[in-house]
Amino acid sequence: MQVRIALPSEHAAIRQLLTASALPVQDLDTAAVAFLVADDDRVLAGVVGVQAFGDVGLLRSLAVSPEYRRTGIGDRLVAAAERDAQARGLRQLVLLTQTAADFFSKRGYRPIERAQAPTGVQASAEFQSLCPASAACLSKQIE
Repeated sequence: MQVRIALPSEHAAIRQLLTASALPVQDLDTAAVAFLVADDDRVLAGVVGVQAFGDVGLLRSLAVSPEYRRTGIGDRLVAAAERDAQARGLRQLVLLTQTAADFFSKRGYRPIERAQAPTGVQASAEFQSLCPASAACLSKQIE
């Protein structure tokens, strides 16, 4: 299993996995999301994306195919996204989640009020309309 940058030819499969995981895809044609994938011999096992806003990233679209869940792929994807974001000069990652707050808390993400998120992130479609107000907002410094 390798975690690597997604190929353009994989975007349809990424969209399918996100849709199957009940994650938003409405803005993917216009949002500059850098995706990483977990590739199990050409099978898309998982995906994660980071959308940059200055030196802050919106961690989004973490999804693992059902047959690969509970194998550590989510951990590997998040760790790879953090390393990639740091290499691109990002200092902080922010995310919204309705179902995975405990998962991210175990990885060093701390709850914040949505209003405390950096302005650029707050202006994203994810914050403005795609994730409900009930979604937990978490943040982690990665510098």
